[in-house]
Amino acid sequence: MKSFGMTDIGRKRKVNQDYLFFSDEPIGCFPNLYIVADGMGGHKAGDKASSYAVNRFVELAKKEKKELPFLVMERLLNEVNEAVYELSCKEEQYAGMGTTFVAATVVDKTAYIMNVGDSRLYYFDGKIRQVTMDHSLVEELVRAGEIDRSESRNHPQKNIITKAVGVAEDIQPDFFIVDMEEGSSLLLCSDGLTNMVDDEKLEEILSEDCTEEEYAGKCIEEALFYGGLDNIAVVIARNRSGR
Repeated sequence: MKSFGMTDIGRKRKVNQDYLFFSDEPIGCFPNLYIVADGMGGHKAGDKASSYAVNRFVELAKKEKKELPFLVMERLLNEVNEAVYELSCKEEQYAGMGTTFVAATVVDKTAYIMNVGDSRLYYFDGKIRQVTMDHSLVEELVRAGEIDRSESRNHPQKNIITKAVGVAEDIQPDFFIVDMEEGSSLLLCSDGLTNMVDDEKLEEILSEDCTEEEYAGKCIEEALFYGGLDNIAVVIARNRSGR
């Protein structure tokens, strides 16, 4: 795997509440690890939630022995959720904070994916496909058939999420598996990208002949071009070897 990630504060926000991590080298039992988190809460609370959650997850992962990826990911996220929740209860300045969390590791050409909230993971192999499903009010309305998918993009309640790390004592993430073909890519991102740039444009960007750093930069540039109304976080991980 070959990866690159970057984040941008955007054009409207005063604080960057997005946080990311990417490593093509082993992190504990994971042969590689990619994470994007988008914090929420009052001043300084959102960026604390996302950075603390990601750094704590990585710190815990480094101590893990070989085991089934999903078992480790779920256990670690539960520990992280408990820590973030306790911090929000003890420290007034962090009250009510929480964060989205999308993570992936690729083991033997299989991507193991976990998410909470509305930060997304896409799979690209010439065509782009959203793998994760948003934990959001609008997504629930779409699934219930109350609004069309086309209406969801500009819905006034599109930013209301129904799950986040650190807002309750328990957390129930979703899990997904994707076969990684040679040359295929994973795109992990916050809604600061997907609210500004549609899937067709993301597919167009990923279809270009670029390095991982250039892909990430083009995604950020596109989100800024269309307004940059939120923080933007992007991690691109590509299977270059087929291994």
